[in-house]
Amino acid sequence: MTNPKKHLKKRLSREKRFRFVTFLSLAIPITFLTFLVGHIFYQAWPAFFHHYIDLEINAADLQSSSFKESNPDYRLLTRQLLEKNLEITATPQQRRELPRMLSPHASDDLAITLEKLPSSPTTPYIVSLPTSAIIDQYMTTGDNSKLTANQQQWIAALETQEKINRAFDTSFWQSGDSREPEEAGIWGSIMGSFLTMIITLLLSLPFGTAAALYLEEFAKKNFLSRLIEININNLAAVPSIIFGLLGIVVFLGIFGLPRSSPLVGGMVLALMTLPVIIIAARASLRAIPNSIRQAALAVGASHAQVIWHHVFPLALPGILTGTILGMARALGETAPLMMIGMIAFIVDIPSGFTDPSTVLPAQIFMWSDLQETAFVEKTYAAILVLIVFLIMMNLLAIIIRQRVEKKW
Repeated sequence: MTNPKKHLKKRLSREKRFRFVTFLSLAIPITFLTFLVGHIFYQAWPAFFHHYIDLEINAADLQSSSFKESNPDYRLLTRQLLEKNLEITATPQQRRELPRMLSPHASDDLAITLEKLPSSPTTPYIVSLPTSAIIDQYMTTGDNSKLTANQQQWIAALETQEKINRAFDTSFWQSGDSREPEEAGIWGSIMGSFLTMIITLLLSLPFGTAAALYLEEFAKKNFLSRLIEININNLAAVPSIIFGLLGIVVFLGIFGLPRSSPLVGGMVLALMTLPVIIIAARASLRAIPNSIRQAALAVGASHAQVIWHHVFPLALPGILTGTILGMARALGETAPLMMIGMIAFIVDIPSGFTDPSTVLPAQIFMWSDLQETAFVEKTYAAILVLIVFLIMMNLLAIIIRQRVEKKW
């Protein structure tokens, strides 16, 4: 006869092992996820800041013979200000090295700053100009492999004079794409993603909800409805790049819509998101007890009134949750948008649904393929921004579900 105490001890031991395995299956993914997010944050953090050089400028600098108000040479003025603040008389070789201390667009920033000043300032004025990518990289990581001996000496001198400071990089959030890493920003891709998501939402939510209502509440359960249901489930598993090919053939080839536009991108992503929304909406409608429908019909409500006043409001939280999760998936898609040209180098910020634009995942892909070291930080920073957007969309789905959910 089996000893009851021994049998109980074995059963408790198996239960502890099973509990440990289930805990381990949760702890391992969380550990890897924490490491991944931590690594991305560590690599991305420097991209949110940039180093600037403070240069002193006065009326004498603006009245020099080399700076004519009728045709000002701001590049020359920028180099002369560097020479003055470094207290050097540059040789021809040093004159070639000095401009590389600053961003290629530093002269444009200087011109914008001087336009806000009086023509002849009575007191010296400090203007902060962005450093070049190699200087910023050196100040951040200490990598001096791309610096000359003169540039290292000039940086040391400027640090001694406390003329190099680190500040929040607003251009990263306000600029479009650029070949220069210190000038490249994500605002253009964010606007492209925003416009694309608007089109996707306007098309996928009403059509997906209407299709789910018809299939679940009106359509007869026959061979045709089962065939449609099977095809919807299959479409949800189709690789996203197939929808991009459909966009090329139909939207660009047949209808002649503008290439690389949020309009076409939103239509392609709407086709990809529709099956997800239909499946989620049907599941929400199916979860409503039949007793609610029968009670409404018993008091004289029509079929349409039952759906609109009782079934649909109760299913709305699940429909909205499925929609937001589908939109979050669409926000992170790159493959279908590559097929319609939304992975091009676009500097201008899109202002309409037909303007050429790109999206944030495509911007990340393009930056990751560039050779400059400074673009690595920009890539990680854009990834971090995209992760934050995805987390916010998932939190929004949870909040909406809790706010509009009705219990019966």
